[in-house]
Amino acid sequence: MTSFADEARIALDNLTDRGAGLFHPTLRLGVAGLSRAGKTVFITSLVHNLLHGGRLPMLEAQNSGRISRTYLEEQPDDAVPRFQYEEHIRAVLEDRVWPQSTRAISELRLTIEYESASGWSRLFSPGRLSLDIVDYPGEWLLDLPLLDKDFATFSRESLERARLPARASMAAAYLAVADAVPLDDPADEATSLRLSQAFADYLRACRQDKTALSTLPPGRFLMPGDLEGSPALTFAPLPVEPGRVYPKGSFAAVHARRYEAYKTVVVKPFFRDHFARLDRQILLVDALQAINAGPDAVADLEMALSDILECFRPGRASWLGSLLTRRIDRILVGATKADHLHRESHPKLEAIVRRLVDKAIERARFSGAATEIVAMAAIRATREGTVPDGGRTLPVIVGTPMVGETIGGERFDGETETAVFPGDLPADVSRLLRGGPALDPVTFVRFRPPRVERTEDGIKLSLPHVRLDRALQFLIGDRLT
Repeated sequence: MTSFADEARIALDNLTDRGAGLFHPTLRLGVAGLSRAGKTVFITSLVHNLLHGGRLPMLEAQNSGRISRTYLEEQPDDAVPRFQYEEHIRAVLEDRVWPQSTRAISELRLTIEYESASGWSRLFSPGRLSLDIVDYPGEWLLDLPLLDKDFATFSRESLERARLPARASMAAAYLAVADAVPLDDPADEATSLRLSQAFADYLRACRQDKTALSTLPPGRFLMPGDLEGSPALTFAPLPVEPGRVYPKGSFAAVHARRYEAYKTVVVKPFFRDHFARLDRQILLVDALQAINAGPDAVADLEMALSDILECFRPGRASWLGSLLTRRIDRILVGATKADHLHRESHPKLEAIVRRLVDKAIERARFSGAATEIVAMAAIRATREGTVPDGGRTLPVIVGTPMVGETIGGERFDGETETAVFPGDLPADVSRLLRGGPALDPVTFVRFRPPRVERTEDGIKLSLPHVRLDRALQFLIGDRLT
């Protein structure tokens, strides 16, 4: 996946980080997830609840009163944009809208001062931990598996997926151009540009499609930034033959070279400078949309999650080895939007996500990394209730649907609260991955953020959540003892 020079650069960066950590203990937490999984919402709620003493009973240091102060500090990496916490929390609290999705890598440092649970440790100094939160787009995350794939493998997998029934209509224009390209002929820039644009249009259609298709590399095609129009982004998968040597300057050879340039210019720097420096990782998964879309979308999500988890560097390094090589020793998989289901369905949601990531999680455990799966909602947009229905009682969720949401033919205005029976998830997880009789759909409605009440002093209370405290205890609780 990386060259000797890459590993040397990673080791130097880690040695620098470890040296600084002797005087200022830090923990680098990566927040990852595919598009619409809720990364920005997770970070915003995490910071807000820790800054304002939110209700986090499962976070032992908070529950026992040992956290004395939490505050934001200047982040350590000057070349990385700051996560705009203030802008995002204002959107949630004041405008009651969800913050904008992650568009680029960003970072935030949150420092926690605490009293150690050990009397011996309290004799020397008060505890202090800086949590460096690293947020990056899910589309970039999907690029990491490309490091282990040559152009022929990338092309074969991409074309196979493009021809799947769920994608065929969206990929039709791209496939028509790709199938017509004479692979041995000298490449011309106009055709290469038309190919890459058709491929990018197909990727954008997949991202916007309601079937929740997940596998969308190369991610920078969707977020080109300052690389737009560069040769590193002007290529597309082609029906090349594995192992065959194509003439220099041909379409096959030029696109293969540009694919390798994409990995060198885009993917490797992201892996080396950010991903390989993480201590802990949370992977957020929105499984509900895939479940509603059917077995193809669920299988697609399973494939994407497996590819992503294989890129992590899980395990425990020795004390000496940790000076040069970072290992992710804790991985949390968060099944998001649990507030869209009644709590009776939360164990089933966890079981479904566990099934999707089971093989990759087992490999991480074998390497020595602790893993956990939790159904959660970083910001709880609903509350639970019951309604009578023909002599029985139905469990419902109550919230304010966003403008334009429709339930049973009723279109909502963004102000009216309603009760929704979300349905139930299947007890047999394997039903989601195979064909056969259609499953009863889960009613998936987008709700506005909750209205957060103020105290008598005019101070807004902390954001409600579902199991954010359990996630925090797993991710950082051991570092606050």
